[in-house]
Amino acid sequence: MDIDKKIRVLIVDDSALVRKLLTEILATDPSIEVVGTAMDPYRAREKIKQLAPDVLTLDVEMPKMDGLTFLGNLMRLRPMPVVMVSSLTERGAEITLRALELGAVDFIAKPKIDLTRSLAEYSEEITRKIKTAAGAKLRSCARALRPEPSGRAVAPKLSADSALAKKQASAHIRTTDHVVAIGASTGGTEAIKEVLLRMPADAPGVVISQHIPETFSRAFAQRMDSLSVMTVREAEDGEQILSGHAYVAPGNRHLIVARDGTRYVCRLSDGPSVNRHRPSVDVLFRSMAQNVGPNGIGIILTGMGDDGARGLREMRDADAYTLAQDENTSVVWGMPGEAVRLGGATTIAPLGQIADRILERITQLRDMSAAQAKR
Repeated sequence: MDIDKKIRVLIVDDSALVRKLLTEILATDPSIEVVGTAMDPYRAREKIKQLAPDVLTLDVEMPKMDGLTFLGNLMRLRPMPVVMVSSLTERGAEITLRALELGAVDFIAKPKIDLTRSLAEYSEEITRKIKTAAGAKLRSCARALRPEPSGRAVAPKLSADSALAKKQASAHIRTTDHVVAIGASTGGTEAIKEVLLRMPADAPGVVISQHIPETFSRAFAQRMDSLSVMTVREAEDGEQILSGHAYVAPGNRHLIVARDGTRYVCRLSDGPSVNRHRPSVDVLFRSMAQNVGPNGIGIILTGMGDDGARGLREMRDADAYTLAQDENTSVVWGMPGEAVRLGGATTIAPLGQIADRILERITQLRDMSAAQAKR
């Protein structure tokens, strides 16, 4: 897409207030043009034909035809980038995760002004997601458009140092236990599903940091648990990381891998947001570098921005095997692309091969451990 051309957006929502708020927010960005609004999918269908928008924002729950039905029809007949606008409820989380399966690029909460989140922060997030969606190829990979500086007052971008101090990696006790750490953002819920579905029931323990709201992480873990032969759940503070299990960082909390004797355990932190994210992939990967070292495997999947890129390099420097999803299969090659640029990836692979690469590496590590035990 021509970065000098304005991104044409059609807003579809049954709420007149939400349509007005979104229009006003997006109008403040000079690189975005709201070309129209629609109160239901039937009107949206006609306006898509008339206006040919680049990106659609779509309400999850609407009268006459629900957002999922409309999205499914749209992706079958006229695929285009869609950002779902969702209520932060359990039902909203389940519907939104299904929308991502159907092909939506990303999602964002319904706009509202409250004491916990400023309108400036919301504006920065939605304009960033609209630009990313405009630069994404559906079911394929594309380089995200970089957000233009907006001048809005948003939270500063902090490094992993603010949540987990960088220190010398501790001496690693010899163990046959291994831990796989996965980090992802935009497009990540589907990419993580692809990896987990290919993992066997006796796979090493997996820890996951996916940029996701607080009310969505449990629903995401439950959905993965229903699909995978591994046991998938939202991580709890202090629980041991076991083989055959995957642990999803709770929304709004950092997930840290710590060592308790010869065991690896989950620790949860309310530390500052890192790279404007909590959970942060950089925090998870740094903890892996410090506490798991060569017994760890780091995987960075599709996502906008650069969260996790430096942490993956730290893991590689600690002799862990690291892998980045390739550009062709990423929805957005922001995070993995930056990890590759920084030299953090031992290997670059398409999404469909990542689980195989993990299992091959685990076999190598186990063979090495067996050989050392015989000496």
